[in-house]
Amino acid sequence: MVFLYVAPSNQISQRYSKQINAWIYPLFEQNWRLFAPDPESLSRQISVRTESTSADGTRQVSDWLDLTALDDADVKHNVFPSHTTQNMLRRAWTSYLETHGGDDRSHSARALMFQQYLRNIAAQRVSAHRHDAFQAIQLRVITRPIAAPTPPHGPPAAKAAVDTRYLPWWKVTSNGN
Repeated sequence: MVFLYVAPSNQISQRYSKQINAWIYPLFEQNWRLFAPDPESLSRQISVRTESTSADGTRQVSDWLDLTALDDADVKHNVFPSHTTQNMLRRAWTSYLETHGGDDRSHSARALMFQQYLRNIAAQRVSAHRHDAFQAIQLRVITRPIAAPTPPHGPPAAKAAVDTRYLPWWKVTSNGN
């Protein structure tokens, strides 16, 4: 499947493009950024909180868990950090953003897949750091522009606006789906 995805367009890859793309995305996506990387112009802090219902029916919402900080710590304290550690959460968010825009609605099967992928990553990370049961999660994404370096004798750059986005609550089951 990867061969058909990266090979020049041909009758087979054109005929089976839907099946090939379903197999490739989101885990095996190929691109040329290794040779021509796009530098990040935004810094994103992705956090998650959980919702659970106690035995008496009271709704309980946890504090925010900073998933980006956890990933950063894993990279910083690892001599050979994996590509997954460095990019899984960031790429999942970017893919979600590309397929959902600003309305957080899945308008295609691919968009729904990226929503589930992002939800599953968040649920898995929460489960690894908090051992309480939960029925739903919510993500918060704080986006800050990365300022260009200021010249040594120039005026300081103006502070750019920070965007905070709250995603809807997503239900999860005991197995994280």
